[in-house]
Amino acid sequence: MTALRPEHDTGEEGPYEQRAYEATGAFEAAVDQLADPLNDPLPGQHASPRFRAESIPAATADTGAAQGLQPEAQASQGAQGLQGTPREWYDPEGYERDWYGQQEPVAAPPPARPLPRNDETIGLRTADTRRLAGRAMTAPAPQAEPEYGTEPAAAPDPGPETTELEPRTEVPTGGRAERRRAAKGRGRRRAEPQPGTPSAATPEGRPLSRVEARRAARAAKDSPAVVASRVVGELFISLGVLMLLFVTYQLWWTNVRADQIAGSETHKIQDDWAKGRKPGAFEPGQGFAIIHIPKLDVVAPIAEGIGKEKVLDRGMVGHYGQGALKTAMPSAAQGNFALAGHRNTHGEPFRYINRLRRGDPIVVETQDAYYTYEMTSVLPQTSPSNVSVITPVPPGSGFTKPGRYITLTTCTPEFTSTYRLIVWGKMIDERPRSKGKPDALVG
Repeated sequence: MTALRPEHDTGEEGPYEQRAYEATGAFEAAVDQLADPLNDPLPGQHASPRFRAESIPAATADTGAAQGLQPEAQASQGAQGLQGTPREWYDPEGYERDWYGQQEPVAAPPPARPLPRNDETIGLRTADTRRLAGRAMTAPAPQAEPEYGTEPAAAPDPGPETTELEPRTEVPTGGRAERRRAAKGRGRRRAEPQPGTPSAATPEGRPLSRVEARRAARAAKDSPAVVASRVVGELFISLGVLMLLFVTYQLWWTNVRADQIAGSETHKIQDDWAKGRKPGAFEPGQGFAIIHIPKLDVVAPIAEGIGKEKVLDRGMVGHYGQGALKTAMPSAAQGNFALAGHRNTHGEPFRYINRLRRGDPIVVETQDAYYTYEMTSVLPQTSPSNVSVITPVPPGSGFTKPGRYITLTTCTPEFTSTYRLIVWGKMIDERPRSKGKPDALVG
């Protein structure tokens, strides 16, 4: 309110006189000029209740005329201004705001926390800052809420769900040593626990104490019984491997080696015959003849004696010619020419003599002649100590009087030396080498 008039303050009575500041409408104009914060207009609005939007077309038209537009363009621009400009009036009670709805303000993202400055770790901080900046750049922008009366826009399809390939590296917030350890640990592959090792934590996730870790380590160790069984098993496996190697050596390698030695000895005997050497008494292990069994495809040298190392194990056939077991030679007028040979391993020249039948030829070749025998009988099994089978007239052979006989002895059953297998034959032909080979070797 304005101050009281002077005449009223003094109390003097007199006629009322209207002064210059009391002109008509001056009081209302003074009230309108007061700066009342409740009635201050918002930006872009007008506080006066007498303001109306009807003045906008005129302003638009005046602007179009000032720009030099045609009347049709001025009318179109005025219509666009009327449609695009919201209505403005004095709204002290907020009815229009309540009618259209109030929009919630969009909260701004919190500012990034500044990184601590340290000249020694500037390389790490720079890398982390680039990573954080990249995250901020790829962060989704906030979407504005749709206006009243419009449908919200459909969210874009995120596409197939992707999996983060590289683990996120946390920024070290500790001291200098911790940041250095974090820098050294980058790029290293985390060691995976080996199967069978005790776990470093309980099923509840609590780390094991020292006592619990020791108990778990003891429990993981093998007991003495398990260790002993493992050792025994390894010994059996080793023995099995050794036995397999031994069997391979006996059944395969000994034959290969004996065949090589026997073939070499055969060629040596033939060379001596070609040179015309006349040996006197044969020494043990010395070859002097060759035996042929056409049915079994056997050609083996005959050496003096029946020793295993010098004769039999070398793939040769031995002649009983020493001591009490001495027998006659093929060139003798009468007698029993007894021979021995391996049935299995070491060349096995007598492997299949059990297949011989009555009448099958057996030829003994010497430096001077060919002696052909005919198989007559067989003794399937006898004791090794039965030496009567090599006597001049062996019992059980079917011979009744002295003559020129041959006896073949070998072990039986196969792969054992429990018994002896005996085959007998009698000479049917003597042919000098000058007359050529007998019919049994030619055919």
